[in-house]
Amino acid sequence: MDKDRDDSSKNSRRSSKSGSSKITVIALIVFVVMITGAGLGFLTASIHTMPSLKDEIRPAASSQIYDVNGKLINTIHSVENRVPVSINKIPKNLQNAFVAAEDARFYQHIGIDPRGILRAVWSNITDRGVSEGGSTITQQLAKNALLSQERTLKRKIQEAILALQIERQYSKSEILELYLNQIYFGQGAYGVQSAAIVYFGKNVEDLTLPECAMLAGIPKSPNYYSPFNNLKAATERQATVLDQMVKYNFIDSATGIQAANSKLKLATRSTQSDNKINTASYFVDYVTQYLIDKYGADAIYKDGLKIYTTLDLDMQEAAEQAMQKLPNVRTDSSGLQQPQGALVAIDPRTGYIKAMVGGRGNDQFNRAVLAERQPGSAFKPFVYLAALEGGMTPSTMIEDTPITFGSWSPINYDAKFHGSVSLRTALEQSLNVPTVKIANQTGADKPLYYAQQMGISTLVLQGSTNDRNLAMSLGGLTRGVTPLELASAYGVLANQGVHVEPISVIKIVDRNGKILEQITPKEKAVVNERSAYILTDMLRGVITNGTGTAADIGRPAAGKTGTTSDYKDAWFVGFTPDLVASVWIGYDSDENLNGITGGTLPATIWRAFMNKALTKIPARDFIRPSGVVLEPNPTPKLTEQNPDEKQPVNPLTTDGKKDKLPNQPGDEAHPVDKNLPPPPSKPDKNTSPLPPPPKANEPPKKNNP
Repeated sequence: MDKDRDDSSKNSRRSSKSGSSKITVIALIVFVVMITGAGLGFLTASIHTMPSLKDEIRPAASSQIYDVNGKLINTIHSVENRVPVSINKIPKNLQNAFVAAEDARFYQHIGIDPRGILRAVWSNITDRGVSEGGSTITQQLAKNALLSQERTLKRKIQEAILALQIERQYSKSEILELYLNQIYFGQGAYGVQSAAIVYFGKNVEDLTLPECAMLAGIPKSPNYYSPFNNLKAATERQATVLDQMVKYNFIDSATGIQAANSKLKLATRSTQSDNKINTASYFVDYVTQYLIDKYGADAIYKDGLKIYTTLDLDMQEAAEQAMQKLPNVRTDSSGLQQPQGALVAIDPRTGYIKAMVGGRGNDQFNRAVLAERQPGSAFKPFVYLAALEGGMTPSTMIEDTPITFGSWSPINYDAKFHGSVSLRTALEQSLNVPTVKIANQTGADKPLYYAQQMGISTLVLQGSTNDRNLAMSLGGLTRGVTPLELASAYGVLANQGVHVEPISVIKIVDRNGKILEQITPKEKAVVNERSAYILTDMLRGVITNGTGTAADIGRPAAGKTGTTSDYKDAWFVGFTPDLVASVWIGYDSDENLNGITGGTLPATIWRAFMNKALTKIPARDFIRPSGVVLEPNPTPKLTEQNPDEKQPVNPLTTDGKKDKLPNQPGDEAHPVDKNLPPPPSKPDKNTSPLPPPPKANEPPKKNNP
């Protein structure tokens, strides 16, 4: 009896489980059918709304760029400089260069390349990077000729289907001809014929192999890889294209090496009519490059976008007027006035770029963004920040006395030693020896860590030659810094220890009024707000009674001068609670500035800009965190200790053979900020890619005003 009950119970459970399994299977089948149906519906809709190959390209419309207040800055016209040519006139080297650089399997695939897609996916996963992307030349032709630059699944499906249709309707030779006549090369040139004229002043059929490789590298990022804008980057990209041509057997290795070493002669660019300089020309190029990289050239030149930027035209006018103070020493072989300069201003609370001058207005190399120059003493605040975070205070005493590190004995600008000085005095007067001693105590990694966290991306932290040595404390870096990033880093101090990434675009709207992109500031607390305030207070002393008195604007402000030991770079970087600006002066060819220091002309330009830019902004003081007490400076004045009473040797050289260069005329009353030649580069024992974060007194936090 009991056995019968057990059997009955087991059968019942089996029946229940079987019923549940059937329900699960049925539900799964229904779900799969629904997903499949939805996918097929989406695919069908994409196909039905897809343009025909016979459709004409929609009419081009000009794009407009506005400032932060809605004022029109510039209109980017849709007129295309395009002269179509037949494939027979396009050199085989140019055809092969494009195939090697962009679609190595062009002659094998059917319009889409599954192998290339998988390779691109694998590259993204492993972060290795390859020269060819997932899209084929045929897909790029379909996108540029018939579709928008919108990055959606629908467009990718349409792009793939159109590519298959194009392959059925046209030969490979015809497809390549259409593509080479369609693509954008920067400088307003569409197609290979216009590009050949613009860049080399010759017809496309006359291009040499090195010229072909140069042109083939440009469309990846037309403004950045334009040899007119960035010859170094263009040359590096040319070498990559040649390597790809060797890899895929279009040329042999010897030919590739010879082509890479050939010197190119670029066409001479015509100067602007009547020497008229467009307002914010460098900023417009900067924004245009951002849009081309993200949406493609056709979006900016054909799609009629409205781009709302962070620029303030009133501040931009103030910046351009201030930069007119640059002296006209000579005109170089490219027709550019020298020395050059750059000024960039940022709202430290939002990261908005409010003004940008990348040079003297008659070229397209944006020095505010692209020029990596030695910062000199403008790098010292990162050393003093590391000291404050490590427990020191502005009143901490440091010995300004002789010291030797290996074969290097740092000295101050005046070649004198001043005994015991406070950290505050050492920073205000930009003393080199105490700064090196402080860096030796904190270790090189901590200042580099803070510089990196505050926005400096150009530091070299590994390899046989790197920045992890005491030379960095005086601004002796392997690569240098850009004016934009240095301004952004100082903005952390103005913003209570919070770094906000610089941005240039707020909103992008298409011709139909649809918002394509709305950008919000990205902020991160990177420095203890107490340390940020204390360092800011120390930098106020630089302006009130230190090396930067020429920058005094009559309201709460802080800043730092910077001059390299060879007078090749001169800086002033300063800020108020509402605006941070960096000014750089130097020759493009790294020539001597003949005595211009950070405390003279750069500080004067900074003062002229800030006085006008802040006209409508009420003066206010920096916010002091609760509990911060600032002690009086125990060494408000320097005492000189030069017992031999001999004329000090020139700090520019170790043997004093070179005469000391004077200050700028009319600025004799302003102290000079000066650095020394860096010691021999010796990497630290620690060779990890990034320095470890130092321990702070307390975790950083944001104190909103």
